[in-house]
Amino acid sequence: MTFRHCLPVAIVLLAPAALSAQSTESTQSAVASIVPADILRQIGIIADDSMRGRATPSPELEKTATYIAAEFRRFGLKPGGDGGSFIQHYALQLSEIDTANSSVSVSGGPTLRFGPDVLPGPGPREAEVSGRVIVLSGGSPDPAALPRLPLAGSVVMILLPADDPMGRNNGLVRNMGVIGAQRPAAILLVSALAEAGWRQTADAVLRPRVSPAWWEARPGPPRAPVLLVREASLRPTLERRGTAFAGLQSATSGPVRATPVDLTVALTLKSKVDRGSGAPNVVGILEGSDPVLKDEYLVFSGHMDHLGVGQPDARGDSIYNGADDDASGTIAVVELAMAFAKLEPKPKRSLIFLTVSGEERGLWGSDYFANHPPVPIGQIVADLNTDMVGRNWKDTIVVIGKEHSDLGATLNRVNRAHPELRMTAIDDIWPNEDFYSRSDHFNFARKGVPILFFFNGTHADYHRPSDEVSKIDVEKESRIVKLAFYLGLDLANAKDRPKWKPDSYKRVVEPAGR
Repeated sequence: MTFRHCLPVAIVLLAPAALSAQSTESTQSAVASIVPADILRQIGIIADDSMRGRATPSPELEKTATYIAAEFRRFGLKPGGDGGSFIQHYALQLSEIDTANSSVSVSGGPTLRFGPDVLPGPGPREAEVSGRVIVLSGGSPDPAALPRLPLAGSVVMILLPADDPMGRNNGLVRNMGVIGAQRPAAILLVSALAEAGWRQTADAVLRPRVSPAWWEARPGPPRAPVLLVREASLRPTLERRGTAFAGLQSATSGPVRATPVDLTVALTLKSKVDRGSGAPNVVGILEGSDPVLKDEYLVFSGHMDHLGVGQPDARGDSIYNGADDDASGTIAVVELAMAFAKLEPKPKRSLIFLTVSGEERGLWGSDYFANHPPVPIGQIVADLNTDMVGRNWKDTIVVIGKEHSDLGATLNRVNRAHPELRMTAIDDIWPNEDFYSRSDHFNFARKGVPILFFFNGTHADYHRPSDEVSKIDVEKESRIVKLAFYLGLDLANAKDRPKWKPDSYKRVVEPAGR
């Protein structure tokens, strides 16, 4: 057969491949649409003082969601929310501790009262549990070693040092998610907080609390309640039972130790509940071009919310704008949606652009989405999460989770292919901070979805009113967004979906009961 006769056949055979891959011109045009000025403009909209810190729930958060939904509609995305809209709402409830019917009883010791002796922490507000006491001590917990400690069914106590009575710098407190996964009956943080500080904390945590209405009915193992206990109310009893309280309290370095104590603690925790309002996620979908792979989905996520209005700083500023945390990551998702929508043809796999709320309250919105996705969760191949991507180093972005799946190798390859971005994606440099479980990607990982988390680390303005738009390095952020675009394009067009590393799957996914 001559070349002349083969040519029509070759054209037919090559046509599907040509239609499934974006031209260089189309890709370059999409990337060129990601510009610092537009990032600055949009962060300036949602992190403006008029948005009052976008607390969950708040009218300003709803306003932010409405703005992002309008952008998704303008880009031509399909709605993935409720009733054919871009907004996915989840229900919230208002609850407060029933102090008259809640207590902590110590065998051979006192019955502690809520308010004067005990305060509720994060976690469930309904519980009836008891267990033998185990005191955890040490300063540098290894998240991989914590699961080997015999904590199941016990009441875990962490003795907070006097110079850190709320555990803000405590390695064990930072790893409470890992500790809680070992299924203790309860976790008690024993605090030497001074009287004035205790009263101030009590005023804050005993007032009615907003929480997701579905939490108590979630599938999976029950979560351990977390309580703050006054040291003066518990220390004498512990010392009478032979506990070297001062020594364990001051053990803030070295490996974690689990010290059993001859005490049983019984906890009764009751609350009064009233159904409240709701909070929004925003979901936009770009349908893929491949007739088969379009039924698989890649998610880009970021959280819209921040802390709202709170304690004024030295300048009298009480609005926690959250420009870096996480207006920067939210607008990264919006910019990615705009860029991908410009491609012709569209990527092979479908893309979901997701901005969630409630991250600052406990990853609420991503929790709800992961349990109520618009497509089956098994068809979601990866989540690329952007949370705080506008500050710190000029040429570096930390990407957490690279070691858990082959997404890490893909990112490294894509990063090497684009030196013009002058951006190096490095591994997690804060493993003891457990950032892997502290942003919205974690709810995807627990469902078996491989993830990568783009994160520039914290800074002096983290969770302060000074996290302002003027401090965002939008030129740097534009290059991070472009890197996420190239990575997403590679994943969306790849023949195979990303794969977990077996050890990581056993450690992250299987304990969540997927």
